[in-house]
Amino acid sequence: MQNSALDIWISGAVAVVTVDFLVYPFDTLKTRIQSPNYSTIYKDVATNRIKKNVLFRGLYQGVVSVVLSTIPASGAFFTTYETCKSTITSAQQSTTSPFLQSIPAPAINALSSSAGEMVSCLLLTPAEVIKQNAQVINNANPSSSNTQEQGRGGSRSVTLQVLSRFRQHPWKLWSGYSALVGRNLPFTGINFPIFEAVKGWLVERRHRQQGYTGVNNQSKTGPEVQEPVYERAVLTGIAASVSGSIASVITTPIDVVKTRMMLAASGGDSAAGGKDVPKEQGSVWGVGKKIFRDEGVKGLFRGGAIRVVWTAVSLSIYLSMYEGGRFYLEKRRKRKAGESS
Repeated sequence: MQNSALDIWISGAVAVVTVDFLVYPFDTLKTRIQSPNYSTIYKDVATNRIKKNVLFRGLYQGVVSVVLSTIPASGAFFTTYETCKSTITSAQQSTTSPFLQSIPAPAINALSSSAGEMVSCLLLTPAEVIKQNAQVINNANPSSSNTQEQGRGGSRSVTLQVLSRFRQHPWKLWSGYSALVGRNLPFTGINFPIFEAVKGWLVERRHRQQGYTGVNNQSKTGPEVQEPVYERAVLTGIAASVSGSIASVITTPIDVVKTRMMLAASGGDSAAGGKDVPKEQGSVWGVGKKIFRDEGVKGLFRGGAIRVVWTAVSLSIYLSMYEGGRFYLEKRRKRKAGESS
């Protein structure tokens, strides 16, 4: 690894801001579909048809809080992930311990990504709570007098409305942390080993086909042929879409639980169409059992289809941009090192 911590932070920040703006509407739709009041707020009770003017209104509500939080959270995740992976790999190479040497690459990737998520979720949870409450705040009541919030600059005023609910109890902004970790740990634990394996296979296959060599190494059979940055980004995107789709299907039930817990955190009436949000008490397991009891298996997988598409697209763009940026900075660093030597 030739990247500095700054390289990793820059690559992660650029990628996450771009993805946030591109796929945020899909995340808003997912949240509304998973909300406990979806059938009464976003569907016509008489005809059972979706109220498109309500469901698709204000799809960027709450985006400000997400952008401000995901930049440091993304940097924290990738810095922790790359550092843990590099540390464990280096320890394996420099030790004679049978235990360390026996740890397989997928386990290293899973451990490293889990450590990254534990750090990242501390920064993400308040933004997730604000975001998910903001995503449903106005659409529950289309006749609300606050219609100016749905126009330009609406996301900011909606975010402030949600924040005002937590003035007396700011610690509730961390409601759902356990559910967020409970979702993200298995997601990254499943996603990154698959992602690294698929990416490694694709990159190695491409290298063999094209005869790519190192940045500063000359090929023994001809002139140096460097791997283009855009190719690495594309291969990374393909691997991310495959791994993300698999991981998102498996973790959809805990994502539904997370959404319910975070929507219940504010206790505001706007999110429930004039009714109090149900105060689902207890653990993640308790909330999950309540959803299963009231709505069955279908309730635990609500919004699963849109989540798979959204995850595949967002993760593909996110990791391809991150890997492309990191790879570019790594090549530039190696090139400069070669020139100075």
